[in-house]
Amino acid sequence: MKKSLKQVALIVTLGTVLSKAAGLFRQLVIASAFGISSAYDAYNYAYIIPGFFLVLIGGLNGPFHNAIVTVLSQKNNKESEYLTSTVNTIISTVLIIVSLIIIIFADNIISLTAPGLTQEVHHIATLQLRIMTPIVFLSGLIGIGFGLLNSRDDFFLSSISPLISSVVLIIGISFFTTQVKQEIGTFDIAFRGGVILAISTLVGAFLQWIIQIKSLLKKNLFQLKLNWDINNSGFKEIFRIIWPATFSSGMLQINVFTDLFFASGIAGAAAGLSYANFIVQAPLGIISNALLIPLLPTYSRLRKSDEKSEFLNKIRQGLIYSSASMIILGSILISLSSPIVKLIFERGEFEIKAVELVSQLLIAYGIGMPAYLNRDLLVRIFYALEDAETPFKLSGIGIFLNILFDWILIGGPTPWGNQLPFNFGVAGIVLATVAVNFLTCLRLLFKLQKMIGK
Repeated sequence: MKKSLKQVALIVTLGTVLSKAAGLFRQLVIASAFGISSAYDAYNYAYIIPGFFLVLIGGLNGPFHNAIVTVLSQKNNKESEYLTSTVNTIISTVLIIVSLIIIIFADNIISLTAPGLTQEVHHIATLQLRIMTPIVFLSGLIGIGFGLLNSRDDFFLSSISPLISSVVLIIGISFFTTQVKQEIGTFDIAFRGGVILAISTLVGAFLQWIIQIKSLLKKNLFQLKLNWDINNSGFKEIFRIIWPATFSSGMLQINVFTDLFFASGIAGAAAGLSYANFIVQAPLGIISNALLIPLLPTYSRLRKSDEKSEFLNKIRQGLIYSSASMIILGSILISLSSPIVKLIFERGEFEIKAVELVSQLLIAYGIGMPAYLNRDLLVRIFYALEDAETPFKLSGIGIFLNILFDWILIGGPTPWGNQLPFNFGVAGIVLATVAVNFLTCLRLLFKLQKMIGK
């Protein structure tokens, strides 16, 4: 029996709330056990590539997941079985090859993506990357499996899958802290902690796939047989949807990679960015969902009905609400940065040095809050105007600007030393993103002025 929209929304909301709660507890456990030590710093660099594949291919609501759901929702079980075997075969083969390349060249990859790491952090990150590389292969199985289940109105497992990874990490880290009584600062302990982080992450991803199997078997959708029919119309349709969406989504991941590339020369920077981003994303996600989700269909409806004055009023209203809410949130982050960080994270290995670093980053994030949400709002207005090209082009330009601003704001580092007289440290990396968002907002506003006037 097909579920109603209200039932689906309730299931997804419940799963998401549970996953977010587990994610918060996971970060608290990580902060207490590792702080901004080399083990967690290295982990953030090692996870760049596995995380990239897990988000884009295995992630719920990612381009791969959406393509699977879109196509298979229109197919019967027999067609879905055949198409699934084709997609599984092709994607798994490609991802196995990619995984082998990553394992062989892990040391070179870490040197390329994080050239400024100390020898200790580099060594830990290389081993962590090799341990977590099977996630690249698993991401394909996870994305296909959850896409299949969602296409048959089974949403709960996919919505709680992040919870499983969080629980495994919490168990792994708890085991580590009970076994180790020394400070995390020594290399041997940091090395062991880094290995535990990597193994727990891999096991979490593996279990995300394992939990699908029973439901897939029940629906006769679990396929392991090889099928190389790349000329199948359904297979071509899936990849027609995947490529542009993956490229667009990948741009966000490229900016993350860029930030970590420049952060690699600053001790504890990657760990600090991870903690600060977690604090920011919680309230930002709630506000953006509450504001943007209802506005997008409203903009689309008003645009198609040619109610220009009302359309303009809703745009102004959206910009005012967005700016007001983000100014309030930004002000809180700036004025209460230190108390917020102390309240959430200060325990165990998360000591005063970590509090100071993450507090600085919260201030930098707070400055950029209005530009962050207004950019997302303006992008959705352009989608309502059926113009996806402008935001796409600006995303591409934003990548190059982000690289330039990152380089400038951390002092212009070169092999011959810093070339600029100022250096904002890791906060400069956040401010670079703020600058890009601000310039993107201005360009979108000028373009919008030309398109609709007033």
